Amino acid sequence: MTVSGMAVEPIAGSLGAVVRGIDVAIDLDAASVEALQQALAGHLVIFLPGQDLDPEHLLAFTRRIGAPMRLPYVAAMPEHPEVIAVLKEADEERISVFGGDWHSDYSFLAEPPMGSVLYADTVPETGGDTLWANMIAAYAALSDGMKSMLCPLHAMHSGHVYGAERPPVGIRTSRSIGISRGNSDADRERPHPLIRRHEPTGQSALFVNPIYTTRIADMTETESQPLLDFLYAHATRPEFCCRWHWRQGDVALWDNRATLHYAINDYDGHRRLLYRTAIAGEVPVGTA
Repeated sequence: MTVSGMAVEPIAGSLGAVVRGIDVAIDLDAASVEALQQALAGHLVIFLPGQDLDPEHLLAFTRRIGAPMRLPYVAAMPEHPEVIAVLKEADEERISVFGGDWHSDYSFLAEPPMGSVLYADTVPETGGDTLWANMIAAYAALSDGMKSMLCPLHAMHSGHVYGAERPPVGIRTSRSIGISRGNSDADRERPHPLIRRHEPTGQSALFVNPIYTTRIADMTETESQPLLDFLYAHATRPEFCCRWHWRQGDVALWDNRATLHYAINDYDGHRRLLYRTAIAGEVPVGTA
């Protein structure tokens, strides 16, 4: 459907579109929400530039798309427990950043987030871009033989980066984001279909990522790694990706079920603050 004044402009061949003509700080009507959801289903990540939001407005917009969810192991804003301030101060140099590798948000949960919303409050003039990869297109480009092999499989996911068994070693992280480590419950492995159904479209999507996927079910990590490494490299080929350079006031909304994303850490010496919410999802369902 179309909404008067709304324009959708694709930014790359595989995924990503800019949506103009909608002010998400207001209480959007049902037609505008449906149009945004259709744009999201078709492009997987949409960008709405020139917005003016505070955390309350961001939460209100998130609620129009779905149910906001509280995420474990990362400190939220005290006054807004469903909002995370993704901050790196200018003096924090030579550290890792939150989201600084290809991943699907919290894929280790029983019901991983359906999507996420990110609002740019303070960003550097250059650097600090984010990449997204289309996991539906990546699956479609595989050979028929590879698809047949993958469809019955499950992959194991865990939040081990927050856990006690295999904590990150030698990684300095931002003091500006409260990340809880050493949680034994985060070490639990949970199986999800390696190929999951994308609920809005019925298409098949790869559902593995380098941060949270530990191995393929019924295989050891050593046995699994060659296949997983192939899938990670395949899924993040340039033709499956888009890149966004943030400006103050940008909003990004993406489908976490069918994309990976990567926060580029190339802005030492500059402050970067974005506010993030997550949208509740469902138990992943396979396509086999």
